[in-house]
Amino acid sequence: MTSFASVHAFEAALANLRDPDAGAAADARVRQGELTKPAGSLGRLEDLAIFFAGWQGKARPQIARARAAIFAGNHGVTVHGVSAFPPSVTAQMVANFANGGAAINALSGAAGLELTVVALDLDRPTADFTVAAAMSEADCLDALNRGAAVVDADLDLIVLGEMGIGNSTAAAALCARSFAGGVAGWVGPGTGVDGHGVARKIEVIERALAFHIDAPRSAFETLRRVGGREIAAIAGAIARARQLGVPVLLDGFICTSAIAPLAAENPAIAGHCIAGHCSAEPGHTRLLDLLGLVPLLSLDMRLGEGSGAAVAANIVRSALAAHDQMATFAEAQVSASL
Repeated sequence: MTSFASVHAFEAALANLRDPDAGAAADARVRQGELTKPAGSLGRLEDLAIFFAGWQGKARPQIARARAAIFAGNHGVTVHGVSAFPPSVTAQMVANFANGGAAINALSGAAGLELTVVALDLDRPTADFTVAAAMSEADCLDALNRGAAVVDADLDLIVLGEMGIGNSTAAAALCARSFAGGVAGWVGPGTGVDGHGVARKIEVIERALAFHIDAPRSAFETLRRVGGREIAAIAGAIARARQLGVPVLLDGFICTSAIAPLAAENPAIAGHCIAGHCSAEPGHTRLLDLLGLVPLLSLDMRLGEGSGAAVAANIVRSALAAHDQMATFAEAQVSASL
């Protein structure tokens, strides 16, 4: 089943966002006040439990089924030397995922996550977005729907990540086009380019933005003009997860950039999302601030492939376990004046 049959359907989904269950969240907040601990002593673990209660519609939420979905795509903009690695590495890493040899294989297993890897036409890179739109309307819509397809209604959590040589350039371009300000603050080393490489990325993105300056500023047009298939797929997964009320755990800068054009159109889209971590890529902190998301972890990670979000999923499980399994003051016959 296609989630977004047309561009209009995607735009309608973005305009009409589902809200969490305020009553269930309130009940969870009451339960937190009854557990055998000083009020607020579990910090953000308490907030996470209340957050999930709202989206699951029950005071004692659980994670029975969770999935990590990793999307891979190739980028035509790599012709400008914006990455330290060749595009062929994208397919090689997808093969590594399939063979169980990547970080995300180990980390998703440790966090109890199903792992789904979606390679999006790796033999057909997006166009060089300095001289053309990265994707046609049909290609971008297809990518959105392939992302949406990984979000099942019975999931309690979806963890999102990506793989794609050159995609830190696309991510920076998406952020620069979505939010006011210059390009330089969005650009970092990505896979490890030096100072000259960073300067080259800035120049390439500035040319791309100038080329597309007269194009519509809608979320869809920004994604298709300066994004990538894997980033558009993440955007589709985010939008579909909101329709279904499934909380999203975002990975690093590139993954989070997928929400930038959506948030520029409707800032409330970030309301069902959690920032798993803050990556070492410099634009990520700036982007999280603009989205109003506070990361769960800061471990100097910059691998991508959903790795930081997978680690953070363990924090989420801990929060819900404490919320559900702790005794109340009454059950434990402990004085509530603790």
